[in-house]
Amino acid sequence: MSTTINMAGQEEPPTSRDARWSLKGMTALVTGGTRGIGYATVEELAGFGAAIHTCSRNQKELNERLQEWEGKGYKVSGSVCDLTSREQRVELMRTVSSAFHGKLDLLINNAASTLVKSATQHTLEDYSSIMGTNFESPYHLCQLAHPLLKASGRASIVFISSVAGSMALPAVSIYAASKELMVRTPLRPIAEPSEISSVVAFLCLPAASYVTGQVIVVDAGYTAGGFKHP
Repeated sequence: MSTTINMAGQEEPPTSRDARWSLKGMTALVTGGTRGIGYATVEELAGFGAAIHTCSRNQKELNERLQEWEGKGYKVSGSVCDLTSREQRVELMRTVSSAFHGKLDLLINNAASTLVKSATQHTLEDYSSIMGTNFESPYHLCQLAHPLLKASGRASIVFISSVAGSMALPAVSIYAASKELMVRTPLRPIAEPSEISSVVAFLCLPAASYVTGQVIVVDAGYTAGGFKHP
């Protein structure tokens, strides 16, 4: 947020435009924030001034990212969490509540998993793992976060979802039923994570307060037939 100096050399309060395009003073939980879209989202929100907590199953990777963000001057904390575990999700939200004093402004449900297999080859374990991470987990996190979001009074929830719900994709039938990330991740190279994270940041900004209950497709025209896969 910028500060202007008047002719008398005194600081003037930020303009309403400054406030609409800033996340200064706001808090966020970004799941799966150590790589891909999650990593880009943490960077984007932190760049707008938000304080962020993220989680990962990989302690080493989490520590490396936290050290990196500290060096950039970002306010980011993190904890290890396997989101397929209900108990660990509860513990994650306790950690978030403690870190942000009982309030949470932004919940970004990003973490996802998949297996590339034909529909006839998927097992019950595959189904349980993918649906547990991609559907049960974000739904439960919304329930757990509700008191914190309500206490905020200005909260937003963003789901990183899928174009698979509107078009057929091969070998990801279970993933398509939960959510699929059509971006340049180790899974599928279509768009840069930063192109998704910038839209996530916009939805979190006060400037987007009237954008609610919407599905926004960010896929370079893929679902409209205007994008050709390389």
